[in-house]
Amino acid sequence: MNLTLPMDDPSSVHAGDSVTLSGTVYTARDAAHARFLEAIEAGEDLPFDVEGATIYFVGPTPARPGHVIGSAGPTTASRCDAYSPALVERGLAAMIGKGRRNAEVKASMLEHGCVYFGAIEGTAALLSQCITSAEIVAYEDLGAEAVRKLTIANFPALVVNDLHGGDLYDDGPARYRRV
Repeated sequence: MNLTLPMDDPSSVHAGDSVTLSGTVYTARDAAHARFLEAIEAGEDLPFDVEGATIYFVGPTPARPGHVIGSAGPTTASRCDAYSPALVERGLAAMIGKGRRNAEVKASMLEHGCVYFGAIEGTAALLSQCITSAEIVAYEDLGAEAVRKLTIANFPALVVNDLHGGDLYDDGPARYRRV
């Protein structure tokens, strides 16, 4: 299934669906998320409009000459679990990372309508080929963890958590379990 971000109908995807994503995503790891939370608590604007946005948990390596970005594989999403509900409550539509999310994040996603996609770890160099533009939009001092605006095309992912309560980490093994 090919999806354009932001998604028109996030309820159309289900845990376990294989998708390709195209559109705009913002990068942010835990250091950037800590600053997002500081800004929210101070009543300041975030460096981009979170409403309808997608965050990719990634800290890309520097781009080689002739490339828009270096290796750009997913980082562990649970490192941002403490921060994610605050963004989901503000309209974040999707997240891309690797690994499970905690119960608080999943409850927030269900309540506010946010989907979590899993990117395939160990494929950072290949995933970088799906990124057609990259620009730093905030926190440049964080280096690899600076917030970047990326344009992606045909970025492969799996739906991990959907809007129906599906969780690929729970549902997937159950599909193949033999009693």
